[in-house]
Amino acid sequence: MTEHRAVAVVRWPGQTPASVDAVAALLAAYHLRTEAEKGGPVADVARLPERYRAEITDPATAFAGDVVLVALLGDAAVGCVVVTSPANGQPEIKRLWTDPESRGRGVASALLDAALGHAAENGADTVRLSVWEWTGAIALYERLGFTVTDPWDERDQLVCMQRAAHVAPDPR
Repeated sequence: MTEHRAVAVVRWPGQTPASVDAVAALLAAYHLRTEAEKGGPVADVARLPERYRAEITDPATAFAGDVVLVALLGDAAVGCVVVTSPANGQPEIKRLWTDPESRGRGVASALLDAALGHAAENGADTVRLSVWEWTGAIALYERLGFTVTDPWDERDQLVCMQRAAHVAPDPR
């Protein structure tokens, strides 16, 4: 689907050697880190909220109506992102995660480019996402053309962003 340097991004399941265990491990790392950043660290997956455990234990079912993209370096799954089915005409980007050892290699950018490409190919005009205000991801999203918008989710410290699905990102 998309390639950045040595990073290949493919749709899961289907076009990837990434197993369900590899995708589950990426989602587990994402949720454990997010809970810790929100101030409620949990020791293991069993202590995560049920909705997150369901994504980890059976990602194919949890994201059945959505598209899961997996970043590969060689045959190793090093990142993932979910593009939801459009709600009110807008798909949402969720669960963007890059394995910490693979950061700085273009994995997140490749995943976002592929997610935006998927949305545009499927007729979306706008793509949205939400991100916790303390993460460093906001700068990445802004560099790729996302702007802060009126919130659709009122959780404290959550920033809602959107951009046109078809606009080329700022090359800075």
